[in-house]
Amino acid sequence: MSFSSFSEFLSMGGHGLYVWLSYALGLIVILVNLVVPLMERSQLIAQLKRRLQREKQSP
Repeated sequence: MSFSSFSEFLSMGGHGLYVWLSYALGLIVILVNLVVPLMERSQLIAQLKRRLQREKQSP
């Protein structure tokens, strides 16, 4: 399928809204799947550091 202009490419024959929304939603899901584990890892490391500090302080 070839398009004669960029705006025709964006409109995708009248289905552009659905096409680009599905691409955006897919990208958001992928980014969330990458970012959330990294954030949870950082929180876990901080929690373990606090726990280690508490254990060192207790007699």
